[in-house]
Amino acid sequence: MKLTNFLLIIFISLTTGIKADSEINTFNKLKNGGYLIFIRHAYAPGRGDPANFKINNCLTQRNLDISGRKQAKKIGELFLKYNIPIDKVLSSEWCRCKETASIAFKEYITKNFLNSFFGLKFTKNKKAQIKDLKDYVKNWESDKNLVLVSHYVVISEALNYSSLSGEIIITNKNFDKIGNIKIEYN
Repeated sequence: MKLTNFLLIIFISLTTGIKADSEINTFNKLKNGGYLIFIRHAYAPGRGDPANFKINNCLTQRNLDISGRKQAKKIGELFLKYNIPIDKVLSSEWCRCKETASIAFKEYITKNFLNSFFGLKFTKNKKAQIKDLKDYVKNWESDKNLVLVSHYVVISEALNYSSLSGEIIITNKNFDKIGNIKIEYN
């Protein structure tokens, strides 16, 4: 039992260092600019939105809880810590994405191509939204980075990647994944 505990402590110590090195390497790449930084909105308990959902009324939506707000704050702190150059922060029009963007970065612009298309009410928008997203990125030029705060379904469709709440996924303009950083929410 003592040997098992000892080995577990060694393993945790080694993987923590690896995670920190990976985070540093990923953020160092961003210093050169020109990358897309997808962020899935911070933790908002539940799944989907209520039946009475209205895009202009946050009281009808699934929103961040205190853990999600802390997670969004951690995201912003990482960008400040590594001094990441940001051209623009774009957000879905959903309140949980806007709140994530506001807490992490203060200023943002909403774009409907980042909106969720989860559920029957919005599924019909998927193809047009992904086209609009790709067109926007194709025409975007900057020596800084573009932050896109969105939803699981948009990130999954655009990147073929399953993201966690508050996860940061870095890609080039061709949507090739360069790296990712998972941010704890508890």
